[in-house]
Amino acid sequence: MKTGQGSSGGPISSLKAVLEMIKFPHTIFALPFALLAMAWAGSGWPGWRVLLLVLLAMAGARSAAMTFNRIADLRFDRENPRTVRWPLSTGEVSLGFAWGFLALSVLLLLLAAGLLNPLCLKLSPAALVFLLGYSLTKRFTWLCHLVLGFTDGIAPLGAWIAVTGSFAAPAWWLCAAVTFWVAGFDLLYALQDLEFDKAHRLFSFPAKFGVVPALWASGFLHLLTVACYAGAAWSFGAGWLFWLGVAASALLLAVEHALIGPGHLSRINAAFFTLNGYISVGLMLVGFADLWLER
Repeated sequence: MKTGQGSSGGPISSLKAVLEMIKFPHTIFALPFALLAMAWAGSGWPGWRVLLLVLLAMAGARSAAMTFNRIADLRFDRENPRTVRWPLSTGEVSLGFAWGFLALSVLLLLLAAGLLNPLCLKLSPAALVFLLGYSLTKRFTWLCHLVLGFTDGIAPLGAWIAVTGSFAAPAWWLCAAVTFWVAGFDLLYALQDLEFDKAHRLFSFPAKFGVVPALWASGFLHLLTVACYAGAAWSFGAGWLFWLGVAASALLLAVEHALIGPGHLSRINAAFFTLNGYISVGLMLVGFADLWLER
């Protein structure tokens, strides 16, 4: 597969470039909550067919969102020192390939949604509005972090609908939790681009209000996150083990904010990926274990 303009790399290097373009490791944020919602909705196991289709829908949704994000931000990514070496910026992945990959990703999402149930298919165009539209919000509102958060928050809500064909309170609580959680750590992540965003008149909370207000806003959003984790546990009737996971998540979020301060912004990447990865995977695992214990 030839992904770049004039690139002659082999299949492995091409695959690496595509995975880098869609930031594949960041799947660790939303996917565990989708799997947790699916397990809750199915009272433990929804079946192989539903699991496979949910994974395909997630793959299509994430690939479409991140590919369009890279296409939409290409002119900025080529100038930003943090993103100038990303595959689309360097030409390792061509713009034509990115558009084709985007189209295939959208088709995969729609196909998987259609095979799941009618409500999933009916809601998929609305999901695409957020999956593609959030990339443009930084041009006109500093609420872009919440839009990104809700875009990820759709994952557990969609997984619940995939299993049951309906909405339910635990799914909404998980959606809200992921929305506030992602928005909170995206505020921290955006601190890296504060000066660039100001210079290019891009809207982000840190660029609009500064470092300290961004840190406080992130902390408030993460307080809301813990409250929504608790709301999800209460509405679902989770057992003591999941409540212990909620407490552990609150502790990890506190550690994240203790690591990052106005004079310690170099720690953002460690807090952003490592600690938040522990939270998402940890809550999923204790959720699974809690379901097993409560049977």
